Amino acid sequence: MNADFMEALEQLDKERGISSEVVLEAIEAALISAYKRNFNSAQNVRVEIDRATGKIRVYARKTVVESPNDHRLEIAQEAAEQIDTKYQLGDVVELEVTPRDFGRIAAQTAKQVVTQRIREAERGIIYNAYADLEEEITSGVVTRIDHRNYYIDLERTEALLPASEALPGEVLRMGDRIKALITRVEKTTKGPQIMLSRIHTGLLRRLFELEVPEIYDGVVEIKSLAREAGMRSKVAVYSRNPDVDPIGACVGPKGMRIQTIVSELCDEKIDVVEWSVDPGIFVASALSPAKVVDVEIVEGEKVARVVVPDHQLSLAIGKEGQNARLAAKLTGYKVDIKSESQLGRSQSVFAKLNLEAFAED
Repeated sequence: MNADFMEALEQLDKERGISSEVVLEAIEAALISAYKRNFNSAQNVRVEIDRATGKIRVYARKTVVESPNDHRLEIAQEAAEQIDTKYQLGDVVELEVTPRDFGRIAAQTAKQVVTQRIREAERGIIYNAYADLEEEITSGVVTRIDHRNYYIDLERTEALLPASEALPGEVLRMGDRIKALITRVEKTTKGPQIMLSRIHTGLLRRLFELEVPEIYDGVVEIKSLAREAGMRSKVAVYSRNPDVDPIGACVGPKGMRIQTIVSELCDEKIDVVEWSVDPGIFVASALSPAKVVDVEIVEGEKVARVVVPDHQLSLAIGKEGQNARLAAKLTGYKVDIKSESQLGRSQSVFAKLNLEAFAED
């Protein structure tokens, strides 16, 4: 190693933030192992790199004793005093033992250490960059596929989209560009591992923030979301500005904003409803597209009893109860839906029971 190598380390420090002193200490430690390995030495040695010139010296460290048992580790007091009269029993004497051809080994070792440190530093930089992006949206290209995972190139690193986190029925191919939510960033021996999801509710929220400027700016607020990924979602929005229609802002001109989100999520149906401080009105809105006749809120039980026209019952409940289930998630109320005729029959039975009880009295 020479002065040019030392300058290169200084440049590395400035450009990549890799401390030259830390690198030199790592090289010195690696050279100790390299010396012992290449020269079959069991000596206690110290390696020193001159910080100005890059010159390397190897020193054998020996303890001063009266009568040495192992000349590789010990030195007689008489011999130590010939080197310097200050040495006493128990002191450590350092003797230079730098091999003539040690430069070649040193250069190879230094290269390996520097390469490793650069790799570690880059991994650290990537980890720090993405650790702050958990629960944020990212975009990447599918580069590899196996039976368990999709591998997504994020330009600076590769992320993992488990097949279980892809949209149901979604077929991703190599070269496809997708958006996903960063759910977890972990440090591993192979570098940072970034986990993605396309079924997480947070992805829907981030897509709305990305496509609807009014949400990003805080004029329109997403109050709650309910999602069954790949099938249907409901989003409750509220406008802080009475002049701004929250649903219109989300749908966009000619439905362009909402259509962009729907397309990204493989045609997942999305109902955008207006949030209301009145739970009855909110529950009625949440059951959209069904029309609601009446809503009775039982606050103590967190139950909403809903009446709909007969022809709207199946629409209100939805396929396999999906519409009612999402409305319940969105509002936080258990939704009990009845048609007008069902309610009429219930009321008739109730009235009959009351009349019978009255007759008995």
